[in-house]
Amino acid sequence: MGFAVEQECPQCGAPIELEETDRVIRCPYCNVKNFLFAPDYFRLLLPPKVSDKDILYAPYMRFKGSVYLCKGTSIGHRIVDITRQGSTFRQLPVSLGLRPQAMKMKFVNPGVPGSFLKCSLRRTDALARAARHTSLAGPGKLVHQAYIGEAFSLIYLPLFAQQGKLFDAITNKAIARLPQGEDVLDPAIEQNPKWQITFMATICPQCGWDLDGERDSVVLTCSNCDTAWAASEGKFIRVDFNAVPGRDEDATYFPFWRIAARDKGLEIHSYADFIRVTRQPKVLQRHWENQDMCFWIPAFKIRPKLFLHLARQMTILQKDFDTEEEIPKKKLYPVTLPRGEAVQSMKLTLASSAMAKKEIFPLLPQVSFTLRESTLVYLPFNEGGHEMVQEHTRVAINKRTLEFGRYL
Repeated sequence: MGFAVEQECPQCGAPIELEETDRVIRCPYCNVKNFLFAPDYFRLLLPPKVSDKDILYAPYMRFKGSVYLCKGTSIGHRIVDITRQGSTFRQLPVSLGLRPQAMKMKFVNPGVPGSFLKCSLRRTDALARAARHTSLAGPGKLVHQAYIGEAFSLIYLPLFAQQGKLFDAITNKAIARLPQGEDVLDPAIEQNPKWQITFMATICPQCGWDLDGERDSVVLTCSNCDTAWAASEGKFIRVDFNAVPGRDEDATYFPFWRIAARDKGLEIHSYADFIRVTRQPKVLQRHWENQDMCFWIPAFKIRPKLFLHLARQMTILQKDFDTEEEIPKKKLYPVTLPRGEAVQSMKLTLASSAMAKKEIFPLLPQVSFTLRESTLVYLPFNEGGHEMVQEHTRVAINKRTLEFGRYL
């Protein structure tokens, strides 16, 4: 379940309500559009209900995403959403429960009054906890795990100290004792944090035109100069892309990351090597020996099972499309999965594609990839009853699954 965030428009100060997955915000009053960017992860707080106390904020690390485990000869997967207390003060509740979903939160900024406890929980610790929430039936050794579509954030619970106790500043109830007095927490307080999010104007860096994108887009496009852009280190960087022309005027264009790579471990350097190593029931063609090995990864979030199924189908097909370097002027499905996370799914796609999993799975820990290039490719899909069907490969995606994927 997602949560709501209240934020003031950086242009006019009007209140804006955001969904958890929103990255592009448009003010309903001044109509100014901005892209939200944080260098590591977003920090949010639950607003306190008391106004006459010195507030101390305790960190809770939240992980939400799809966890995949390769174990034995099976790939297990599950959508995980966990929140864990992140400070060294163990007397605090281990979780925030449903409050992040029930209350509207705010972004942490340098002007927030109060103190903040340091977060001692590391990102790797949170990932390990997420993996433990993923069950995988069957025996066998765990040989690989991956986290796709992951979203990290720190949520701060407001507290105040009084009469040797810590009180919840929302419910005004005591939740822990301070055995050595109120100053016991002083060493754990973050000194002068300067956290803030960056509001990036959605203006094309190349031509100055307005960039296009939906609320949850991580790649924005310019229809004026036919370019695509992603945020990195507080600025927009250009993304290589192309599009496959569709025959149907009502086609919807879905984004895929096409990543050319060479493998060290299984020695997959060409498409022919991939067919041989994974033992695909296909007759080898001579020209495949000189064809680069490319992984085709969905550039949008979707249920784990279907995500892996699409990546496997498109990678095995390795269709040689005729492309053009123009942004389709029709319906564009938003890019919601960054390139970095697509790269993380390459080993999963290889494992899923293998016909002889008993031979391939034990070798997965030694597999590593050298990336050669990556391109965002828009493919046309047409409506066919309850599905969207890719007109060249006939690969299909259920419409209801797509709706659910927008909230992952």
